[in-house]
Amino acid sequence: MKKTFAKILLPISIGIIGILVLNSCSVGIPDKAVAVKNFDSDKYLGKWYEIARFDFKFERNLNQVTATYSKNPDGTIKVDNKGYDYVKKEWKQSIGEARFVNSENEARLKVSFFKPFWAGYNVIALEDDYKHALVVGNNLKYLWILSREKKIPENVKNKFLDKAKEIGYNTSQLIWVEQK
Repeated sequence: MKKTFAKILLPISIGIIGILVLNSCSVGIPDKAVAVKNFDSDKYLGKWYEIARFDFKFERNLNQVTATYSKNPDGTIKVDNKGYDYVKKEWKQSIGEARFVNSENEARLKVSFFKPFWAGYNVIALEDDYKHALVVGNNLKYLWILSREKKIPENVKNKFLDKAKEIGYNTSQLIWVEQK
């Protein structure tokens, strides 16, 4: 009886763990959000300043946050995030990798800082000159406003906030990042 129970319990346990791992690797996009089409990844590469974000544990207490994107030799995108922890008074850095979900023409990517776990990175608004971007994760818990400069024009900021609200984001919860 014990051997039969163990034979059944082990596959069920492995299956549950597998489902949990796959669920944590969601690379979807929120309802009502549409990724930018005709995306030029080469224009997107380079340094971006984080203007605003939702608070979550990986960026808690960080200011002066930047994300720098560059091409890896294998064609994936290197993600180099840096920020200053104003509580611990130290710089933090996290290096990851991004890959396109469908094609390079659609700004839907998945990013990983802790393989094999991936998260959605979806550019849903982008100025024609690639100076400002609105990025969302796989659900309404993740939102970033990025800029090539440390400040963003008020009209672009308002346009991005309106778009985020239309999708269902509570923009009153945004943290406005201090950039020195």
